[in-house]
This record gives sequence, structure tokens and C-alpha cells, in this order.
Amino acid sequence: NPRHGGESVAEVLRAHGVKFVFTLVGGHISPILVACEKLGIRIVDTRHEATAVFAADAVARLSGPVFIEFPIDTLYPYHVVEKESAPKNTPKGLFGKIMAWYLQNHLSNLFAGAWETCDLSPLPVYIPHATEDEVQRCVELVSRARKPVILLGSQATLPPTPADDVRKALESLGIPCFLGGMSRGMLGKNSPLHIRQNRRDALKEADLVLLAGTVCDFRLSYGRVLNRRSKIIAINRDRSQLLKNSDMFWKPTVAIQGDAGSFLLRLSTALKGHRCPEEWPRSLKEGEAIKEKTERHLNPISVLHRVDELLAEDSIIVADGGDFVGSAAYIMRPRGPIRWLDPGAFGTLGVGGGFALGAKLCRPESEVWIVYGDGSLGYSVAEFDTFTRHKTPVIALVGNDACWSQISREQVPMLGSNVACGLAFTDYHIVADGYGGKGYLIGREDESRLDDIIKKAQKECREGKAVLLNVLIGKTNFRDGSISV
Repeated sequence: NPRHGGESVAEVLRAHGVKFVFTLVGGHISPILVACEKLGIRIVDTRHEATAVFAADAVARLSGPVFIEFPIDTLYPYHVVEKESAPKNTPKGLFGKIMAWYLQNHLSNLFAGAWETCDLSPLPVYIPHATEDEVQRCVELVSRARKPVILLGSQATLPPTPADDVRKALESLGIPCFLGGMSRGMLGKNSPLHIRQNRRDALKEADLVLLAGTVCDFRLSYGRVLNRRSKIIAINRDRSQLLKNSDMFWKPTVAIQGDAGSFLLRLSTALKGHRCPEEWPRSLKEGEAIKEKTERHLNPISVLHRVDELLAEDSIIVADGGDFVGSAAYIMRPRGPIRWLDPGAFGTLGVGGGFALGAKLCRPESEVWIVYGDGSLGYSVAEFDTFTRHKTPVIALVGNDACWSQISREQVPMLGSNVACGLAFTDYHIVADGYGGKGYLIGREDESRLDDIIKKAQKECREGKAVLLNVLIGKTNFRDGSISV
């Protein structure tokens, strides 16, 4: 039979709604790729295996589902596998005949029932939800609070609750929110409820804190930033994350193992007509303006503000880096839900090329930006070749300070050495040119025309060119105190 196991894999992927397969070609998976292409599933080949995984991750976040590849020899047609595994000559002796019989029997078992009709539909997914009693108890706590705060995590963006419905629920509650991870952008560009800075001070003053998919790990100083007098509602799908570090530095008043998004909808419905006192979020909004000086090259804070002002309303931001990206997380304002993609709590470097590729394929009309540090750029700059070949133009903003600054910022004062932290002001823009894109070198002398260069990059991207902005930046104190060593 000329059919092969790749066809079975492709049929399952089609049944699960997979539209893209990201890959580096290899003999073991060639049958899958060929079969998928025949069924109309788009094959997108990258320049690095990690990029293929990150691209699939981005697709799963933006539209779902994710593709997993299994390099298995038995995907090939029966006669190919038989030829490779069967003895080349007629076996002689008892041992040879037993070995030949075993191999033939094993081969038959491998392929037995391969083409029998079976159900290919996705299996049901169990999602825990808050009980009615738990919701009611939280309603009572929120209704009595005068200074409540919501800390929203990535879980609030997960299916089945649409992100737009979560946004409406938050707006109905009127509670000031700090957004982290994938939830950045949940409240749009200029929401009066989105508080971007001074979180530690707000938590000290709050009388109720709602941890909606947010974990008390190092990002919240293991719970130490929470006021012991505050009522704390924690909701998380994962019980181990829900109670992480509890009874050490913090203790939840109500701990719910459940879905954060649907919980917020039920909470807002039950509290319809009730809103947080308006003077509370207004007071937290004061003093958010940031001004930092740099003695050399462009001011990174200023650059990020300019890019943020010029972002298209349909833009998607991909975060890949340390110090520069950490600043971007405070300054850049994603225009809506699921328009900020980052690697999560541990800041995995190298996601940029893959995340951007997946985002552009899912949302071809959107303006996709990658915010790179110059260190992290090295992981996926070769994907400018992929952007060109697959006609997926994106814009890369590279904060080039010739340093692994996230580490250097603490390593030097702590250990007295900058060893292994130094890079160079490399001409990364030329790399983009070489891969068929367009690169720009931007220094301090270009400060007055920075807006014009950004607009030109946006125009070239709309016309089909992947663009890299190599921005030479100086040092600021904006990120002092960030955890890296």
C-alpha cells in the first residue's frame, strides 16, 4: 500500500482545526509535511527548530491549537519499512528463522488497523470553575471594599471566555487593574482603570486584592508585597500555583481553583450597579509620567514612547529581551486584548522571530512589532529570511546598547566585574538587508527625525518588507532594582 502514517497524522491535524505547521524539514517528518500540504494545511519552514516551536505557541495563543511533531520512522509506507527491517537474505538455521518471524510479526502489528475508520475529533478539556458559594463570598468582600485592586495574569486570556468579555467585566467592576503577561492590552490604550506603575505602593494601601491568574512568585516577592491587613481573593486553574508560597508571606482570604476569566464575568454580573469609588483609581493614576536622562546615544525611554504613540490600532507587540523589553512593558500600550505576546515568568530569550511569524500568519492585516534587546536578537535574526520567503512582513525594534544590560545592571555592583556582559554596537540592520528585508541604523543624530523613520518603516512593512530598526541607545536608571542575578 503506497499510503503512509503521515496521512493519518495530517487527517488528525485537520480534524483539530490546525491551519499551520511550523517545521525544519527532516527525513523522519517528511511524510507528515507532504500529507499536510495535500490537505491544505500550510507548511511554514523556519531557520531554527526553536523558532518553529515558538511560532506554534503564538498560533495557539492567538487562535489555537498548537502543533506537535513526532519524528517516528513508521510514518513511511509499509513496503519502505519492510525493506529496511526485513533480512536481506533468506534466513538459515532456527535462530535466523525465529528472528525473521519476529520482525515480520512486529511489522504487521505496527501497521495493523492503520486505515480503519476512527473518531478524530478533539477530546473534551476539563476546566475548573468557581462554585456559586465561592462567587457569592467574593461578591460580599468586593462590595465592602473601598480600595480594591485586581492583579490580572495570563490565565485571564485563556479560552473559553472571550477576552473582550473579560474586558467588559473589568470595566463594569471599575476596579483599578495591574496587567501582567499576556493580559497586557486587556483594557486597551488609555483606560483609566489600567495602572501601569507604583504597584508596590498601591498594594500597601489596598484593602482588597484580587489575584486573577496571578501567582505569588518572585514577581510579587513571594507574596511579601501584599498587605497583611488586606482581604485577598486568589483564583487559579492550577492548585499548586494558586497557593504558591501561602502561609509563608501571605494568606488568601478566599482561594478558588477555577478559571479566572469566567469568574470575573460572574463577579461583574452579580455586582451589576456597584462600582469601585472613582477617587481610588484616579489617585493611583497620578504621577505616572517617566523622565530619564542618558548621556550617550538615544534615550531608550524616549524611543519607546515615540514608537508607542505611532503604533497602529491593530498592532501586536512581541517581547523578546531583558532590560529594553522590561522598560517596554511599562511604557508601550497594547491596543487591545491578546495583542502583547511574551514568553512568561522566566523570560525565555529567543521567542521573537517565532512569535512574530505565528502572529502575522494569524493576523495578516495587523502591524506586528518585535521589541528586541540586542542580546536576544541574536537568537532569531536569521528569521528575517523566513519573513521574506513566506511574505510575513514585521517590524523589529532593536534596543542596541552593546550589553546584556539586565545582568550587567546587578553583576557589576554585586561582583565588581562586567565579564561576559559586553557586546558591540553591531550593524544588525545590514543583516536584515542581506535576508531581503530593510534595515535602518538610528543614532542620536537622528533623534529629530525619529518619527519620520518609524512611519517610513511602517509604510515599507505594509508594502511587504520586513524591517529592522537598529536603535543605538544609552543607559538609564529606570530598571534599577529589577531581579536578574
